Amino acid sequence: MTEADVRLATPADAGVVGQLLWDFNTEFETETPSAEEFSGRFTRLLAREDVIVLLAGGADPVGFAYLTLRPAPYFDGPLAQLEELYVRPHLRDRGIGTALLTRAMDLCRERSAGEMHINVDEDDVDTRRFYERHGFLNILPGSDYRMLFYETEL
Repeated sequence: MTEADVRLATPADAGVVGQLLWDFNTEFETETPSAEEFSGRFTRLLAREDVIVLLAGGADPVGFAYLTLRPAPYFDGPLAQLEELYVRPHLRDRGIGTALLTRAMDLCRERSAGEMHINVDEDDVDTRRFYERHGFLNILPGSDYRMLFYETEL
């Protein structure tokens, strides 16, 4: 698969994006809203200028990337957050994730984003290797400490 096989999702794709996100969460046994709930939310999200969703795989998408853009005082453009990137398990290691990530990074550069952030579970070694292979770091050059992510429910 190449970057050319990746397209921007539209509100009409909300159902397939919702299903892919539900599949992702259930694969990793994460508590999750239903695919239908996700579909309704993506119908609204996909109409926003600060949300990017990419689909890979033609008429029957097999993977997606979901990004948000937010203002940042550190550069003139937005900060990009890669919220989710998922490829169906039986199709991994075929370049689909790379095609999604490459297209996502290109679109964020076109929108003058200054940085892209990604959160990865520490024990998810394969995913960490994937992002590191594509230039992402969790230890900044010149430092000896890892960047960490914290969260709380509101």
